[in-house]
Amino acid sequence: MTRTITALFDKRADAEAAEARLKASNVDAGHVRILDQSSQGYSADKNSTHADVGMWSSVKNAFLPDEDRHTYEEGVRRGGFLLTADVGEEHVETAVKVLEEADTVDIDERSNQWRESGWNTPGAATGAGAAAYAYGSETTSAKTGLGTDYADTNVAGEQVVPIVEEQLVVGKREVDRGGARVRSYVTETPVHEQIKLRDEKISIQRRAVDRPLTDADDAFRERTIDMTATGEEAVVGKTARVVEEVVVSKTTGERVEQIDDTVRRTDVEIEEDKAASIDPAYKR
Repeated sequence: MTRTITALFDKRADAEAAEARLKASNVDAGHVRILDQSSQGYSADKNSTHADVGMWSSVKNAFLPDEDRHTYEEGVRRGGFLLTADVGEEHVETAVKVLEEADTVDIDERSNQWRESGWNTPGAATGAGAAAYAYGSETTSAKTGLGTDYADTNVAGEQVVPIVEEQLVVGKREVDRGGARVRSYVTETPVHEQIKLRDEKISIQRRAVDRPLTDADDAFRERTIDMTATGEEAVVGKTARVVEEVVVSKTTGERVEQIDDTVRRTDVEIEEDKAASIDPAYKR
């Protein structure tokens, strides 16, 4: 399964830079193209159809809705450069992010400006939204077409009325569903503690004594007494422990959306003239 990524740029240099970023991101992208007014099939005065794909002929899976395709064509007519790439399903999110970080054109905003200035091409974009889009497509093509209200004449002189039948092609594109941001920061909280400390003091006293001298007194000898007083002081240290974790992740789920739409088919009504010879197989 592959998806077609499209993005419009005002300058070729921006489109080429986006192409380089796409390749440098290790995204499995194939058939990368930059379409402009020099591209094969470009038309300055008509929009493409499923029968006449115009400049989209070089795009492997050109399954864009008509309104989006015609809006991109108008962007090229106004001098823009359209980048397309086929990306594997598993790389679509990364590829879209890479292109949206480039200098892409917001196609919704730009098409609104064109309509305000008089552009009224039928099928103008109505809700494409972001700057880069991903459209779903199978790797094998599904043929669809739009009918015409006139008959073509071939080289044999036969007038041909094409019987055209539309098929519904349902794809996907990425949209932003919002997000979350987790930021860590440091706070300080005052802490009060108490601790008992021991202090020593040296006390010297003179006491009056009246008693007979004994041998134990060792009289008339010089002596020195040294005494040191000690004390305790507070020593502060800190330890750090992890007490909680905040885990940020995202989960992917799937949902089924019901698509209700209509498809068109060209039917032919034959009015038989008495003098006409009509193959019975084509009478309805």
